Amino acid sequence: MEISESKNGRKKQTKRLICTPSPNAKNAFFYIQEAGCMRTSDTSAAQHENLDTFLFAAVSDGHGELSYGGDTFSLSKGDCFFIDCRAPHYYKCSGRAPWEVMWIHFSGSTSQQYYENFVSQSRNVFSPASFDKVIAALSGIFSVNEENSPDAEIITSKLIVELLTEALISGIQERQYDSALRQKLSAVHRYVSENFSEDISLEKLASEFYISKFYLTREYKKIYGMTIFQHLINARINHGKQLLRFSDSSVEEIAHLCGFNDQSYFARQFKKSENITCFAYRKKWRD
Repeated sequence: MEISESKNGRKKQTKRLICTPSPNAKNAFFYIQEAGCMRTSDTSAAQHENLDTFLFAAVSDGHGELSYGGDTFSLSKGDCFFIDCRAPHYYKCSGRAPWEVMWIHFSGSTSQQYYENFVSQSRNVFSPASFDKVIAALSGIFSVNEENSPDAEIITSKLIVELLTEALISGIQERQYDSALRQKLSAVHRYVSENFSEDISLEKLASEFYISKFYLTREYKKIYGMTIFQHLINARINHGKQLLRFSDSSVEEIAHLCGFNDQSYFARQFKKSENITCFAYRKKWRD
C-alpha cells in the first residue's frame, strides 16, 4: 500500500497494480491496465484526458464528484461510474467525508461496443442494484492479478464482463417508460415472434397497434436493442434452423415456411446470420 501526503497535509492510502497484458489477452480478452483502491480525504482532483483506456470505478464509502462530458455528478457510497478516458475528466473527494474508491482501467475485446451500448441508455454515473457483486468483482480482479495466477487473464476477462453486465442492466432499469407504451411494445414484440411467417410491415404494425411508425421504430429499438426488422429476420432464421435440423423439407420449402419470398433471399440472410450456408448447416448438425 502506498501512503502519501498531499499539499494540504491530508493523507491518501492507495493500493495499486499496474499490468501489461499478454498478446493473447490483447487479441481475445478484456484486460486491465491498472487496478486499485484508494481511501482519502484529499480534495485535490485527479484530472486526465487522451488516455487510451476505459475506467470503471465504484465508491465503497464517503462522497465525491466526477466531471465528465460537460456534466458534474455527485457521488456517494453505492455509486459507480464508467467512462472513456480519452475525453477530459476529473474525479475527487468532496471533502464532506473521506471516500474510498475501487477502480480498474481496462481495454480489449469489445470494450468500445460495450461502452457505446451503455451510454446509449444510461448516464456515466449509475447505482447498480447488485453493488456487492460489483465490489466482489473488482476485489477479485485485484486479487487474482496480485497473486499473478497462471489463469489471471482469463479470470480477469470474465470478471470484467460481469461488471459490464451490471452496468448495462442498471442502465436498462433506470430508463423510465410509460407503462402503457411498454405493454404496447411488448405486444408488438410478441406479435412478430408468433406471426413471423406472415407479411409484416411497419405500416401494418402501426395500424394494428395504433402507434406512429416513427415512434414505434424509435422506442422499440430502445427497449429491445434491435429494430423490428432485425427481430423478424431473427425469428425467421431461428425457425429455419429448426426445420433444417429436424425436417426433410427442401431449402425452398423452408424459405416459404419461414416467411421469405424466395429461396435466394432466405439463403443470403441465413449466411449473413450464421456465417454458413443452409446446406452446410444441415449437414453439420446431421452428421
